[in-house]
Amino acid sequence: MELDAASMTPVVNRLKRAQGQLAAVTRMLEEGRECKDVVTQLSAVSKALDRAGFAIIASGMEQCMSSPDQDLDRKELEKLFLSLA
Repeated sequence: MELDAASMTPVVNRLKRAQGQLAAVTRMLEEGRECKDVVTQLSAVSKALDRAGFAIIASGMEQCMSSPDQDLDRKELEKLFLSLA
């Protein structure tokens, strides 16, 4: 199954933001910043990645429901969804 590029634009944007946040975490560690600040930023990265993953899976589920001839079945989608949990 191929994901619709237009519907993935917000996901790509979210991942780019997460990439910037992750770079900030690395920089903070290198600079010896406070643990609380590092963990807060790392939490933001984690949430951004989770949301991107859920959006991708939701899009895949939507496509599978609208086109039953897709190559992912319900069990495979469930496994993908649970891999993010």
